[in-house]
Amino acid sequence: MTTSPYVPPKVWTWDAANGGQFANINRPIAGPTHEKELSRGKHGFQLYSLATPNGQKVSIMFEELLAAGHAAEYDAWLINISKGDQFGSGFVGVNPNSKIPALLDLTGPEPVRLFESGSMLVHLADKFGAFLPASGAARTEVLNWLFWQMGSAPFVGGGFGHFYAYAPEKFEYPINRYAMETKRQLDVLDGQLAESAYVAGSEYSIADMAIWPWYGGLVLGRAYNAAEFLDVTSYKHLMAWAEKIDARPGVKRGRIVNKNWGDEAEQVPERHSAEDFAGKAV
Repeated sequence: MTTSPYVPPKVWTWDAANGGQFANINRPIAGPTHEKELSRGKHGFQLYSLATPNGQKVSIMFEELLAAGHAAEYDAWLINISKGDQFGSGFVGVNPNSKIPALLDLTGPEPVRLFESGSMLVHLADKFGAFLPASGAARTEVLNWLFWQMGSAPFVGGGFGHFYAYAPEKFEYPINRYAMETKRQLDVLDGQLAESAYVAGSEYSIADMAIWPWYGGLVLGRAYNAAEFLDVTSYKHLMAWAEKIDARPGVKRGRIVNKNWGDEAEQVPERHSAEDFAGKAV
């Protein structure tokens, strides 16, 4: 039997039962669905997140700042996106886009809300004078790669990852389309890392912290069960960089903050002090 091709209607309407792993939380409207205030701890930074690649960027940054001796203590609160925590009124008040992570900086005279992980990385880097040059070409190069990640990773996650791993049915066209783009991006990074120790040059920076959770996780076999499919071992320079970043103590800690699935030794659902890592695989 031949399946009839899909013909888009003149006006799209929402089919709440459209399937897929995240159908229960996806919707075409913004704003809160329920009243719920955010918890607050004792530290100057309050992070509301989940250990997805976007969430890992910011918890890695905090742990790297702490490892470097900066006064960057923070509370990290779990936002369970599968249960719709991101649509609570308090969370939406910090991030009107209802996506993790969200951050409150309470260290100044007035609270500062931050949404979008790239904004958080720049804010923290400038605040502590760390992992981002203050000016000049070196700063611009770090920002080039930071924004490259922000613009490129949706093709990996919302494109390749969705159709390869999460869609209710497998379709050749979107999988091929986004596998091609994902491999092109891996090749971009592999070529860059053939020329420099870190993504933006000779120094470790927020560009590495932003890119590693997505692309390092992918080539290390932690995303979409797709390492063999994408032939990730062929990207030698990218693999070596991913393993080097993976070995950093701050990264080992940061990547398991707000994690509540998998091996219990790699779960720190909430983080309020270094003691929360006791007995964990860090």
